[in-house]
Amino acid sequence: MIIWLASYPKSGNTLLRAILASYFYSNDGNFDFINLYKIQQFPSVQHFKNLNLDLLNEKDVFKNFIEAQKLINKDKKIKFMKTHGSLAKINNCNFTDLNNSLGAIYIVRDPRNVVTSFSHHYDLKIDEATRVITDPTRWLVKTDQIYKTFLGSWSVNYNSWKQMRDKVLIVKYEDLISKKKTTMLKILKFIESLGLNDFKLNMNKLNKVIKTTEFEKMKELEKKKDFKEAVLDPKTKKRKVFFKLGPRNNWKNILDLKHVKIIENAFQKEMIELGYL
Repeated sequence: MIIWLASYPKSGNTLLRAILASYFYSNDGNFDFINLYKIQQFPSVQHFKNLNLDLLNEKDVFKNFIEAQKLINKDKKIKFMKTHGSLAKINNCNFTDLNNSLGAIYIVRDPRNVVTSFSHHYDLKIDEATRVITDPTRWLVKTDQIYKTFLGSWSVNYNSWKQMRDKVLIVKYEDLISKKKTTMLKILKFIESLGLNDFKLNMNKLNKVIKTTEFEKMKELEKKKDFKEAVLDPKTKKRKVFFKLGPRNNWKNILDLKHVKIIENAFQKEMIELGYL
């Protein structure tokens, strides 16, 4: 059964996956990209290859999200799955259901910092990045590995996953940075409540995970090893730095008042709810 690690892009999903992958998939708690890659992203092209579909027919793919998840769950093991998709109906077909999902951890980040990180990652000007994150109809385009996914705006994405109610844990990226151990203990307790009945907390391993997933350590690792999730720069054809600013990404030093106001006006309700305003 799937436990979703959901988020709007550039909200801290990689950090959350790094921590969980290091805890559950390493022997000693040391972070490495190899373990991070064990948490796959949905909807990936590979998840549909055994369904006898026309893989170029997007409507057929959308209709078979649940069937693809049934194949993922065939071994009946609990597994984490990353997604940026909204928990929404696509062509009247559900993104997932509770027969295939145990629940979700949704990581959310101050949208004023999301937009600056989004701008760098996708090589967009702040104007365009602001339009993207405030667009309730936005899709993520298909790549060689990931199918077209309904994203929505920052608030549409966030509100969609709240529909899971007691099956979703909302985690603020800022808490994962400033209160990592407390937040991780909360996350692990939530995972246990979803059905990980044989779970036993290993505090020594968790401490190692926390230490080796510090932003600067992951940044140094990226310099030594290729991080295949980093996007290619269209000009240089080389991978752009993924771990660029992290916690030092402060919208107060980057955004002008115009873009701050656009974002705050668009997301006022959710930002107040989350304590960002």
